[in-house]
Amino acid sequence: MIGNDVIDLELAAAESDWRRKGFLEKLFSADEMRLVLESENPEISVWNLWSRKEAAYKIFNRNTGIRAFNPKHFHCRDLNDSGIVVFGDSRVYSKTEITSQYIHTICVEDRNDWNKIASLSESQIIKKDDLPFVYQHGGYFPATVSHHGRFEFRFGLFKNGLDRDLSFQSAMYRTFFGDFQQP
Repeated sequence: MIGNDVIDLELAAAESDWRRKGFLEKLFSADEMRLVLESENPEISVWNLWSRKEAAYKIFNRNTGIRAFNPKHFHCRDLNDSGIVVFGDSRVYSKTEITSQYIHTICVEDRNDWNKIASLSESQIIKKDDLPFVYQHGGYFPATVSHHGRFEFRFGLFKNGLDRDLSFQSAMYRTFFGDFQQP
């Protein structure tokens, strides 16, 4: 399964005062709050952790059908570009890209799935039971869509690997996923 989340940093700064009383306590564990407050850039750290939790929640929601999001149930252990988000007995693997304009995280359940992800156009997204999918070669594959402010990201997870006709992969996404290679 796959989930992603993007934070438009300009919009987040305008609409959310993460310094207000109770904000951090509502979203983060004591360890996560310590990560934020002791970091070089606390504001970026807040949205980094939030992005990871949201992306992980999208996987949790698809797997369980539960639409109740309690961010304190999702735990991040560090602020590294690649990490793990734990919720209950489950864990997902995350990769986060931080730019001057946005923070974007993708989470997958299986760390071997990074090379099975493809960016998608809006027209490739199909909704089934109000969930995003992509259709390829007679099968439906899970997709994820995230938008915030000026940014929108769409990805599909192709468990059988990527087909060469998905040539719309950009250099940015190959760089973002590190060892990303088409088969």
